[in-house]
Amino acid sequence: MKKIIVLFFVVASAFSSATLYAADSNSGSMSLWERLRKKIETFTPQKKIGATNAVGGVRGAPSDANDIYWKGEATHETIEAEELNAFKKAMDLGAAGETKQAHDAFAEFIKAYPNSSLRKDADQALATLQ
Repeated sequence: MKKIIVLFFVVASAFSSATLYAADSNSGSMSLWERLRKKIETFTPQKKIGATNAVGGVRGAPSDANDIYWKGEATHETIEAEELNAFKKAMDLGAAGETKQAHDAFAEFIKAYPNSSLRKDADQALATLQ
């Protein structure tokens, strides 16, 4: 009986690893531009606000409404609208096949936004365009 159980676990793990490998190989078939386009769809553009508003709370520690965590809630990363537009422009140039202009646009993006959350993606795009 123990041999049957061990055999079952070996066969089950073999099938699950094959399934995981197939899932990884499918995600690898997307081009760089498709992966970047999918990633930036998760960002929420945030406009600069000229005035600051304050709201008083009733008990508890002060907190921003954006900082409240709800279990299971899917959160979108916020990014400045200008930063997101600059990245989209560079990405669209790359997807259109205009490599020189895309390379210049990504280089300008990195120069203008060195601490961006999209910095690694811009570096990867620059490496691909060279």
